[in-house]
Amino acid sequence: MCNHLVLYTYMKLTFCGGVRGVTGSCYLLETKAHKILIDCGMFQGDHALEYSQEPFDFDPKKIDAVILTHAHYDHCGRLPMLSKQGFTGLIFCTPPTKSLTSIVLQDAQHLMADNNHRMDTPILFDMADVKNVDDLINTMNYHTQFEIIPGVNVMLHDAGHILGSAFVVVDIDAKHTADSKARRIVFSGDIGNDKVPILPQTESISNADIVICESTYGDREHEPVDTRMTKLRDMIKDVVGDNGTLLIPAFSIERTQELLYELDRMIDDKAIPNCPIYLDSPLSIKATEIYREFSQYLRFDRDIFTSPDRDFFSFPNLHVTLTVDASKSINEDSGPKIIVAGAGMINGGRILHHLKRYIEDSRSGILIIGYQAEGTLGRKIFDGQKKVHIYHDPFEVRAKVSAIGAFSAHGDRKKLKQWLATCSEPIGQIFLVHGDTDVKENFKIYLGKELATNIEIPKYWQSFEW
Repeated sequence: MCNHLVLYTYMKLTFCGGVRGVTGSCYLLETKAHKILIDCGMFQGDHALEYSQEPFDFDPKKIDAVILTHAHYDHCGRLPMLSKQGFTGLIFCTPPTKSLTSIVLQDAQHLMADNNHRMDTPILFDMADVKNVDDLINTMNYHTQFEIIPGVNVMLHDAGHILGSAFVVVDIDAKHTADSKARRIVFSGDIGNDKVPILPQTESISNADIVICESTYGDREHEPVDTRMTKLRDMIKDVVGDNGTLLIPAFSIERTQELLYELDRMIDDKAIPNCPIYLDSPLSIKATEIYREFSQYLRFDRDIFTSPDRDFFSFPNLHVTLTVDASKSINEDSGPKIIVAGAGMINGGRILHHLKRYIEDSRSGILIIGYQAEGTLGRKIFDGQKKVHIYHDPFEVRAKVSAIGAFSAHGDRKKLKQWLATCSEPIGQIFLVHGDTDVKENFKIYLGKELATNIEIPKYWQSFEW
């Protein structure tokens, strides 16, 4: 293995994103004649606008194909920009990922337009670019091998992260390597949490020479999954019992559906007070319909017929507010209630409008159930800051703040280590990506004690050849 200064290129892997934090996943894999990307995600958190406007360090016109691991914005968000700058190849992903990606990108474009109107921030792509991406997507089922470029075969496996999420197994023919030995590279995408009530478990790797592994929660272990219901129930009782409003900023894909599923269970069991629950996120509402459409990909931990309405994602006191007027009408409800709204990192969307109304109300509460990237408003609230700004206006944080790690869609360090250990033979090389710098460093130390392999933390635009 050597770095990118070698003049004669065999198989080369370049880290174009996912290495300056938890977002912006993008990896360039090259042979002498072809180039493919694995993911092309938007940046979020610190420097998000700066990074997202950077030009690609490769020519989009020369990219032959893209493999998309899943539909979260930090993995798919720059695809319209790639298309806008000349990419015309195919994008490969699972059928649910195609449907979810379409609504994620449409929602992102609407938010860009809204932010442009409010704060004069740039619009990075338009709806025509989103439509172009949708037209370029070619769906592939799990466990179906396909040749993406000559001598390079790909197979998608269930990552258990969100509906349709995949880790990617790439088999490189010996003719593409410097030592004439075939290589198997595995790209984790995002690896799901354990015992998610609506998704299958993450599949095993089997074998790999090189693994590019996410490390979002590489420095910690989530609380036991069984505590999720207890903490959620207690927070609802505390806030609703005090006649307050509980705000739950939730990622529209997976976190919201898990939350609805658990609320449905608690309402069936009469475990929480009866109060209105508002799902105030057009993207979440549309995503939930896609979850219903692709229910064959889901694995529930209880029988659908145990729920009186025979629907895992709805219940009598759930109100979905698709339009802006419907969202505004929530303000007319002065009683105790629960509002579930995006964005999950409180860095945009309708949650900001509700936060302005309730963040200074000591009877109300904010429940964090997802990862909060550095620099986001969600991270500042999670870290306990007492004064924050919302749309440039100052607010004091008087609402109760709590967090539930067991709702995370990402596996913790123990889960990631167990997934890496599913290889039948030791992995030759592990690259840690998609994590904050200190987290990756701690995860490297942790894995070094557990796995006998070479572990590296790549830098932005660093290349490796084999």
